Formats: sequence, structure tokens, C-alpha cells
Amino acid sequence: MDIQGKSSIPRTMNRMQLLRISAQDFPMQPWSLQTVLANGRRPRLEIRYPHSLGLLYSAITYYLGFKVNSAEYKVMGLAPYGEPKYTEQMRKLIDLKPDGSFALNMKYFTYEYGLRMTGKHIETLFGQSTRKPESPLEQFHKDIARSLQEITDEAMLNLARAAKKLTGSRYLCLAGGVALNCVSNGKILRSGIFEDIYIQPASGDAGGALGAALMVWHNTMQGDRLPRMEHVYLGNAYGQSEIEQFLQDQKIPYDKVPLHDLPHRVAELLEGENVLGWLQGRMEFGPRSLGNRSIIADARNPNNWKKVNLKIKFRESFRPFAPTILEERTKDYFALDRASPFMLLVADTQPDKRREIPAVTHVDGSARIQTINRNQNALYYDLLKAFEARTGCPVIINTSFNVRGEPIVESPKDALNCFLHTHMDFLILGQCVIDKKKLPPEWKRSSEKYLQQFTLD
Repeated sequence: MDIQGKSSIPRTMNRMQLLRISAQDFPMQPWSLQTVLANGRRPRLEIRYPHSLGLLYSAITYYLGFKVNSAEYKVMGLAPYGEPKYTEQMRKLIDLKPDGSFALNMKYFTYEYGLRMTGKHIETLFGQSTRKPESPLEQFHKDIARSLQEITDEAMLNLARAAKKLTGSRYLCLAGGVALNCVSNGKILRSGIFEDIYIQPASGDAGGALGAALMVWHNTMQGDRLPRMEHVYLGNAYGQSEIEQFLQDQKIPYDKVPLHDLPHRVAELLEGENVLGWLQGRMEFGPRSLGNRSIIADARNPNNWKKVNLKIKFRESFRPFAPTILEERTKDYFALDRASPFMLLVADTQPDKRREIPAVTHVDGSARIQTINRNQNALYYDLLKAFEARTGCPVIINTSFNVRGEPIVESPKDALNCFLHTHMDFLILGQCVIDKKKLPPEWKRSSEKYLQQFTLD
């Protein structure tokens, strides 16, 4: 059973006439599938291993020299730099059928029987060898990424239309790793095929844990159906006294700011062109940092894009950053008419706002948006309100609190370690504000040894 698709969505969603699509890949395993369901009834369409949209994306990720099951989102971010010049070649890899299903041409893939995803046939098809990891990216690679994204969008839209025809449902839910492709998600939403869509925020492997728990709760314990998830702040939290004791034990100097003043102090630091590490409350569940384990900065400063990418995250310069925006201001800045609390939708930045927030506007004018309201995360919302009051802008950069290849920080210890080894200016742990310039010399750290701990993703 595909627990992610069949269990993690419906029991966190309370709607009638509900359609579910799960698209997930489990490399080297025989249970990879795409499933279309309607309101808990039997599956109406299944596409089984080895035919997998997720594995197609992973195979091209491998061909482009990136790490499988880790860097597919990089390919999505690379795509806007290219042109869809290889779409017809991509159609030799996947046959999109009129009923919404598809089949991969297994001549071009080797994941069924080897340790590689692709072989010589795909190199012959595209006319170039598989890119070596960390070697320079050429326009060819960008065009391949764009062509793959175009085919993925088409496949997802075909599946959505076929599902609508099969079921007549008004609402669509998505889960599985492919549902983290927020470009395709945005196109499905804008297509108008469904009145609304819901994307499970833990659509990747983490959804398996949620799905298993909910399946037992609903099927075995006969528990009530749960409402839709409004937030993902479900992990560990660290109390203020615990944070202060940790910093004192480490002999780290800090300023303790009253809680009611904290949003204003942090907004002032952001306006002053500082990049901040921000750890508050319970950690997010799923793959996104959504305001509790985040690196934040001023989206109006174009230099922050390069600074955070190259000197803090130590990652590729082409990768975009996501904005967090006050939910009530979303339409003013983005072509999006609804909330996007889990950073799972891409929409265009409004043309008159692109120069205002260049650090979160991608090369094609788009952005991967997180909206926030006070019920979801009061402190983070208050921070954005304070920043808006100071600057007139309700948008900031939000990226995960880690360096390339490192897991997202979970504890104050993790956060301090990452902060000391990067070029962040301030660290905010609960109410404690740590200024790197005020740290004693013995706390100066080199990033080189720190980065060697982590395998590049």
C-alpha cells in the first residue's frame, strides 16, 4: 500500500467530493505507484513500478550530475534558466496516454537492475555524456532541466484531467514526492480543473509516518476524521530557561529581549541588512522550514541572494530563495488568490513588485511562496508585521537553517554550531539575541572543516 497517498491525505482533510492522487517513487522497490482515488473508494487508476513519474525525474536528476532522492528540487530550480529544446526527446522516454496514464520506455533506464539510473542509451538520445557531479553547468543542462519540467507539468495535468473525468470530484489532494514539485502544483491550480487543491505538507518520505499513524487511528481505533492540517509545527521545542542555560554553559554572550519586543528588534536587524538564524518553538514536520528553523533576511536587498547562497548555505548560485509573506498581502505581491502555508505552490511575482523583492524573485519572475497568518505562527507573523511597519514591505527571505548537505538544525546546539561556522550576522534562540561581532575570539570558526562533515547533496 502507498501509505503516503492513501492515508496521509484524507484523514487530514475534511471535505466532500474529494479526489486523491499520490505520485511517489521508491527507487529499486517494486511498489512504486501513482494512484487515483475518489472519496475513499477503491482506486480508479494505478500506474505501477517501473513506470513512475518520480523515477523519471530522479533519472534525469542523475543524468544532470545531481544526487538522486536529494537534489530533484535543484533540477526544478535550474529549469527556468533553460529553454524546452529537448521536449521531443523527452517524449521518447515517457509515453503520455489519453487516459492520463503513462509508460516509461525502459530502454533508457537502468534502475531496475543496476546501481545507476541511466546508461548509454540516454546519453545517445541527448547527445552528451552524464554530467560529473560538481562540474560546470552548461546551457545544455539548463535546457534539459526545463524540458523535463515541461513534460512533468504535462503529465501531471493529464493525470489531473483524467482523474476529474473519472470521478467528477470538485477538489483534488496530492501526496507523494512528486507533489513537492511546486511548479506543477501551481499549474494544476491555475488550470481551473478543480475548485481547489490541497497538497499534503509532508508529501515526501515523512508522509509515511503520518500516514501509518492516521491509518491506525482511523481504521483500527475508529477515531474521528481529522480536519485539514493548518500548520506543521509538530516537532521538539526548547524552553527559554533551557536555551539560556545552554548559552551560559557555553559562555556565549547574549541579549535577552522581552517577548513583546522581539519582533520589533528582529525587524530592525533585518532592515539593517543582517542575515539571521532563527530558532523558535516546535520544529517543522516535513521537508520545509516554515518559520521556526529558518535563516531569514531582507528580500528587498538583491545582494542577500548571493550572500546567503554562497557564504551561508554554501550552495549553487542558481538556486532561488522562497519568500514568506503576510497572508493578507499575498495578492499585492504575487499572482496567487489563496493561502500557501506550506511553500508548495509557485506563482508569478506581480510585475510591479519584482524590483522591490529581487532576492526572492526567480529568473523567470516566479516565486515559491509561503503565506503566514497569526493562527498558524503568532511570533513569526508578528515579526513580518513589524518588518512591514518599518519598511512597508510584508515579505522576507525564508530558507532552511542549515548548510548544503546538512540536516535542518533541530536544537539550540545545532543552531549555534551552524551559526558559528557560517557568515550569519545574528542568531535568535527564543528570546536570546547573539551578535557574532560580540563573540570572543575563541569562538571564531572556519567553515571549511564544518562543511567536510556533510556529504554534498
